[in-house]
Amino acid sequence: MNRAASHKTGSQPNGIMSSPATIPETHRFDPNFTQLVISATGPKTAPRLRKVMTSLIQHLHDFARENEITVEEFMAGIEFLNEAGRMSTDVRNEGQLLGDVIGLESLVDEITYKLVSEADSTPTATAVLGPFWRADAPKLEMGASIVHNIPDGDHTFLHGTVHDYLTGEPIEGAELDVWHTAPNGLYEQQDEKQKEYNLRGRFTTGKDGRYSFYCLRPTSYPIPDDGPAGKLLKLLDRHPMRPAHIHFIVSAPRYKPIVTQIFDRRDKYLEDDAVFAVKDSLVVDFLPREGDPKAQFELAYNFRLATFEDAQKHSLTGATDGTTTLATGNTSGSTI
Repeated sequence: MNRAASHKTGSQPNGIMSSPATIPETHRFDPNFTQLVISATGPKTAPRLRKVMTSLIQHLHDFARENEITVEEFMAGIEFLNEAGRMSTDVRNEGQLLGDVIGLESLVDEITYKLVSEADSTPTATAVLGPFWRADAPKLEMGASIVHNIPDGDHTFLHGTVHDYLTGEPIEGAELDVWHTAPNGLYEQQDEKQKEYNLRGRFTTGKDGRYSFYCLRPTSYPIPDDGPAGKLLKLLDRHPMRPAHIHFIVSAPRYKPIVTQIFDRRDKYLEDDAVFAVKDSLVVDFLPREGDPKAQFELAYNFRLATFEDAQKHSLTGATDGTTTLATGNTSGSTI
C-alpha cells in the first residue's frame, strides 16, 4: 500500500501541530491512540523537546503497526537495549556502538555538521566520535610522542596547520585531542598491557597554528563483538571491521569544533566500514619519512575550522551556538 497517500496531520489541544500521522485508511488498530499519547505532553514542555518527542512517538508507533510488533518481540528489543546499558562503563559505550553499527551516528554527524557554503574552501569534514574517546587525555608539548612501549609499530610524524577555512589565517590556541588503537587493534582502555592513556594526547597550537606529534600509522580492527552490537552484526550477516584511522577533536575559541577521523588509503575496508564513517576528503596517504630515527612514515594534514558566526549562517539552529558539550564529560572545554 502507498502510505504517502494516507498521511493525515493531527492537532494538539494547545494548538501545536503534530507530525504528519501515518494511518491507513482502513484501520486494523486504534487510529486515535498515537495522537492520544502525543497530546498528553504538557504545556510547559520545551519547544524542541516537544517537536522531537512528537516525531519520535509517531514514528515508533507507525513502525510497530507497520511491522505488527508482538509483545515477545517488543520485550526482546527492550532486553537488547538493557543489555547494552549493562555492558556500558566509563571505558566502553555499548549503546553508542549500537548506534554506530546501524549508521545512526554517522547520519546524525552529517545532519549536525552540515555547512553549505559557496566558498572555494570548506571546513574539514567530520566523522563519528565512536565509543572509545576518553576525557582528560594528557596535554603534551608539540613534537612529543603519544606512543609508549610499542617499538615495532609503524611510527609516524604527523603535522600540519589549523586555520580559518574562509580566511586561511592560522588559529592560535586550537586544541587537538587525538587517539587511536595499538597495532593489536585495541584502544588502551581495552588492553591491560598498555599504559593508561597510551596513544592519546592533547596539543595546543601557537600563533602559527601549527601542530606536530609522533603517533603510529593506524591499523584496521574489529569493533567489540562480544555484546549486543556484535550480536546484531552477526544476525545481519555483517563483519565488524573498521578501516585504519586516527581520531581527532579539534576546537578553538570562537570556532565550531569538529569531531573527525582520518583514514589510511591503503586499507581494504574503506568501502566497507562497519560504522559507515568514511568520507573521501578524510582519506590520506602516509609517505615514507627519511632521516628521522623516530619515524618511518610522515603525514601532513591541515584542519579547517569555521567560526560559530559563519556556521550559524549556513547550519542548524542549536548545532552551532557553542553551548552543547560532550555528554561523556569532556573537561577539555571543547564543545561539540
